[in-house]
Amino acid sequence: MAQQKHARIFEHPLLFGSFRSWLTLLWNNRDIDRKFIIRALIVTLSTLLTSPFRLYESVRYGRIVRNTAVHPSPIFIIGHWRTGTTHLHNILCQDKNHGYVSMFQAFAPGLCLVGEKIIKRPFNKLAKKLHPTREIDNIPLSMDNPEEEDLAIANMSSYSYLHMYTFPRQARYFFERYITYFYNLPESIIAKWKELYLTMMRKATLEAGGKRLVIKNCADSARIKTLLELFPDAKFIHIYRNPYDIFRSTQHLYRVVLERSQLQAISPDELEAWVLQFYTQLMQRLLADRALIPAGSLVEVKYEDLEKEPLAQLRKVYETLSVPGFAEAEPAMHAYLDSIADFKKGAYKKLDDNLIKKVNQHWHFAFDALGYKRLEPASGGKSTGEKAGKS
Repeated sequence: MAQQKHARIFEHPLLFGSFRSWLTLLWNNRDIDRKFIIRALIVTLSTLLTSPFRLYESVRYGRIVRNTAVHPSPIFIIGHWRTGTTHLHNILCQDKNHGYVSMFQAFAPGLCLVGEKIIKRPFNKLAKKLHPTREIDNIPLSMDNPEEEDLAIANMSSYSYLHMYTFPRQARYFFERYITYFYNLPESIIAKWKELYLTMMRKATLEAGGKRLVIKNCADSARIKTLLELFPDAKFIHIYRNPYDIFRSTQHLYRVVLERSQLQAISPDELEAWVLQFYTQLMQRLLADRALIPAGSLVEVKYEDLEKEPLAQLRKVYETLSVPGFAEAEPAMHAYLDSIADFKKGAYKKLDDNLIKKVNQHWHFAFDALGYKRLEPASGGKSTGEKAGKS
């Protein structure tokens, strides 16, 4: 365990990001705790040493990337974290007609086209040795797995909520600026964000041979209007889950990501406050903005139904969104589902009365909107189960 914790100073998600962006983040967030200084220095050194590769990729592939057309109707998976978004993403990406942003592309967006042998292969071997599966949900890890494109934005710029994990004492600033109040950003920043976003989408399309992209990013739940400006014909899949299960699973997610990212310490109470506040802000924006999506371009999936009858739910997704190819993709999806059938889900303590009260108070709007039944504190929380699932 001690060796694993020591290794985590080398696992920061911005190791292969922009050196200039990293220096800007450090300058604007100078309140770094002493125990995390080595981690900060490692990221600084890594981003500096990999700068020549990013420069070469920009020169070598810049024009090619700019001229790459993204399929006019990407498929966006939206919903709050820990609602099964990753699980659904992994299944849909078994369809050979689909492309996606890979984990390597997200971790190293500036050198993903030139870093296959020098960066990706050795890092993939190291990552599998340290963590053969994701600690969040025990799904097998690989640099070729589908990943969130917001990680690529974070590696290219300061325009991402993900920096809240590196600077958790500024968590509300990053979350509210780049998620809750994203639409209120100055036009110049929105334009720059769009430019970076399209760059990553074009690189992923180039690597996928022009296939339609399936994108999973919970932060996109609060950016539907902007995504429709970029891709008016885009398709959306909203997956949702029992709020009580989300609370416990999101707490676990935050702890796991913080262990690898943080340069500042925060208290468990602050982390709990994140979960309660950020769910409210994200979901209220999503529930309001889903009306912007044209008829036939949105399908909603209940996580519990996906767990119970995955192929039936996937068929519904394809039919509702008029996406061709389900019959051809079904065998690969079935094989993937069989391959992960034995992976254990994370187990958590039963809900106590205090937690039930907090969820009921802060997330009352979600129960009616999503069709879940509220628990009464006297029930002891038994009806929600004890385990959190794939996300």
